[in-house]
Amino acid sequence: MMTHANPLRTAVITGSTSGIGLELTRQLLTNQWEIIGLNRSPFPADDSFIQSALISGQLRSVQANLTNYASLHSAMEQIRSQTDRIDVLFNNAGGSTSTLQYSDQGRELHFELQTVVPYIIYQELYDLLRQGTMKTVVNTSTTAFRTMRTFDLGTLERPASFKKLFGPYAASKLALSLWTAEAASSAMVDNIRLLSVDPGGNNTLKNDKTSGLPFYIKPVMKLFFSHPSRGASLLHDAVLGNVKHDSGSFLVNNKAARLRFQEQGSAVLQRVHEIYEQNYLD
Repeated sequence: MMTHANPLRTAVITGSTSGIGLELTRQLLTNQWEIIGLNRSPFPADDSFIQSALISGQLRSVQANLTNYASLHSAMEQIRSQTDRIDVLFNNAGGSTSTLQYSDQGRELHFELQTVVPYIIYQELYDLLRQGTMKTVVNTSTTAFRTMRTFDLGTLERPASFKKLFGPYAASKLALSLWTAEAASSAMVDNIRLLSVDPGGNNTLKNDKTSGLPFYIKPVMKLFFSHPSRGASLLHDAVLGNVKHDSGSFLVNNKAARLRFQEQGSAVLQRVHEIYEQNYLD
């Protein structure tokens, strides 16, 4: 259990058992952070560095199905009961499916996992963030939504059509960045800073025949995309780099970038907060 006397900084990282999240976990552990990994899957058993951190207690694993509210509720209770502060929350869990799928609550899976759940976790851990020294939330986003010509909040929960990567995946990440920007001003009352960050193109391919990537992107990813440590560094530097970004910023290559459809940000924030209060809390 972490105590007030512990000098180490504490981060919660979702989606930290593979890809960018695992590399971010490595970076922060090396820099003497304490990490709470909130994941559906366990950490790799054959990774001696990670297993050593689990044994020492510097890394703590909390397992949950993030898109099942009963499971998520138990995980939030566990973190709050065992933790006295959080310096940085990295909402990093995500991924793209190959078909239209729905969560246990009946909402499109990308929207649930990548828009709604990060908001729930942020709200549930808000008081612990207030107790931290860095008080920062980093939501992993994307530039894939730059291909979108329109954005309709009303279709996110139950889309009429499905397109790999540039459909619900991109729309849900845009909605994530929109509520991040919209919620930033109220969070600043408690000196909590919110950022959404594009980690760039990373080779996170798995041996998965049902990948949510369009077929033509896979060879490009293998040949030209960076190792996931590159994406992890961009998430890391959003908080710990030399530039202190304004709360609410959407960062691309660690620079603030224009976010389209910001006029819909208040509606997105209102909807995710409604889901939090009416579905999750009840």
